[in-house]
Amino acid sequence: MHNAIPLILAALIGTGIIVIGCLYLLSPQRISGSFGLKPPAPDADTRAWLRLKGVRDVASGLAVLTMLLTRDARTVGTVLLVFAIIPLGDMSNILVSGGRKGTAFSVHGVTCAVMLVVGLSLIHAI
Repeated sequence: MHNAIPLILAALIGTGIIVIGCLYLLSPQRISGSFGLKPPAPDADTRAWLRLKGVRDVASGLAVLTMLLTRDARTVGTVLLVFAIIPLGDMSNILVSGGRKGTAFSVHGVTCAVMLVVGLSLIHAI
């Protein structure tokens, strides 16, 4: 019972990442404006590059859900800690590139923080 809430949160994180990835795969130009950077040019090459983010997100979310189904809570926590690098990198890229600071911190920064807290909870570090 000690791990129930962090495990549920891990499942929600994995599912959320998959949903965002699917949006990038299905409608990359439409979703890209919510990332925190100026929307890129609406051409086929740009959409192809945006879909790469979608593939990354779907694979990351599936990895989290797979770990939930096949491994112990500590392993899931470790995976979340490692994957927290992704929203940290996204946030850093937005800040360095002159993107929207509010989005960088409220979307990517909060995502990173939640992943760290849930990951640390699952490995019993907090």
